[in-house]
Amino acid sequence: MRFRGRWVWKCVAFLVMVLALVALLSYVVMRLWNALIPDLFHGPMLGFWQATGLLVLCKILFGGLRGRHGPGRWHGHSWRERAMWREKMREKWDHMSPEEREHWRSKLQNRWCGGWSPGAGRGNDPSQP
Repeated sequence: MRFRGRWVWKCVAFLVMVLALVALLSYVVMRLWNALIPDLFHGPMLGFWQATGLLVLCKILFGGLRGRHGPGRWHGHSWRERAMWREKMREKWDHMSPEEREHWRSKLQNRWCGGWSPGAGRGNDPSQP
């Protein structure tokens, strides 16, 4: 029971921090908007909840709703995970026979290149448009 209580408090603390961050960002957006837009463009003044809505709208339009893929991330994996995967694939490759390697290459080529091979495709066959 003790462990579950810590987990609940951590979730509550995280939620409070997120709400505080959203409130702070909304306040900053409201202050910046009200300091600049009415004087420069004769636009309306914003209230707190309008600024919060504007913040959410900007996140949807410009940030997307997917997870974060920032620097050091590769399809949801960190550089360490990518390096471990690469090392695992090197070990597999080293233990393959030449026939298994050729089979693996052909599978990858068909999967990632759509079956493309040098000499096949547009431009090489005059009968194709």
